[in-house]
Amino acid sequence: MPQRLGIIGHPIGHSISPVFQQAALDAIGFDGTYQPWDVAPDEVGEFVAGLRAPGTLGINVTVPHKEAVIPFLDEVDDWASTAGAVNTIVNRDGRLTGYNTDGIGFLRALREGADFEPRGRDVLVLGAGGSARGVVYALARVGVAQMFIANRTLERAEGLAALSVDSGAAAEALSLSDAPGAAREVALIVNCTSMGMVHGPDEDGTPLSAADIPSNALVNDLVYNPLETPLLREAAKSGAATLGGIQMLVYQGAASFEMWTEQDAPVAVMLEAATAAMRARG
Repeated sequence: MPQRLGIIGHPIGHSISPVFQQAALDAIGFDGTYQPWDVAPDEVGEFVAGLRAPGTLGINVTVPHKEAVIPFLDEVDDWASTAGAVNTIVNRDGRLTGYNTDGIGFLRALREGADFEPRGRDVLVLGAGGSARGVVYALARVGVAQMFIANRTLERAEGLAALSVDSGAAAEALSLSDAPGAAREVALIVNCTSMGMVHGPDEDGTPLSAADIPSNALVNDLVYNPLETPLLREAAKSGAATLGGIQMLVYQGAASFEMWTEQDAPVAVMLEAATAAMRARG
C-alpha cells in the first residue's frame, strides 16, 4: 500500500508542493502519494491525530496552521521552537515530531543554488515576519559577521535583532526606509517581505532599486511568484547575482522529503517540476 504524505493549509489550492514532492517520490521509485488537504482551523486537531495511523509518513504544514498544529504534537525541534512555527510533521510509529525546515532550506539554497557561504559575511534582511525569523536564526547560527534587519515597524525589527544577538550574531534594527544605506555595505540581501508578490498588496513594488544594490552582492528574494520579482530585476540591472524564492521553497521541501523517506531528495527533479508549475500558472 502506498505511504501517505501531503500538505495542509486553508486554502491550499495555491500550493505547488504536491507537484514537486510527487515528482520526487516518482523519481526515486518510492511507493507513496503526496496530496493537498484543505483543513479548516477547527479541524486541525482531529486531522493531526489521524496522522498517527500506520501508512502515514507525515505532512507539510502551511498557513494558517503552522502554529496551530504545535499543541497536538509530541515534540518539536529547536528550529521549530525558535521560529514558533512547524512546517513539517514526521510520524514515527505513532509519535509525531514537528520541524521547521525553512532555515535549513534557506541555507542549502544559498550554498547549493548560488554557491554562497554566508559565514563571516555582512547581511541585510528585509522584513520581520515569520519567514524572516527563520532566516535570521539560520544566519546567526552559521556565524554571519553583521546583520541588518529592516522592517516597516522598527519594534518588530528590534525583536528579531535581539534573537540574532541571543544566537551569537551582531545585529542592528533599522526602519525599511534606511535599508538602501545598509544595502550598499553588505554581501547578501534577503527579501522576506511580500513586496513584488503576485496578488500581494504591493505587486509591483521593490524594497530596493538598482542604485542601492552592490554589483558584488547576492540578492535572494524569498518571493517565488513571480519567478522574477521586481527586486530581482533591479538586482540584475546592478550586476548583482540573484537567487529566486523557488530555490528555498524546494530545498525546504527537500529537507522534509529526506526526513520522511530517509533517502536523498532528487533536488534537480524537484526544481524542474516546481519551475514548470510556476511557469504554467503564468
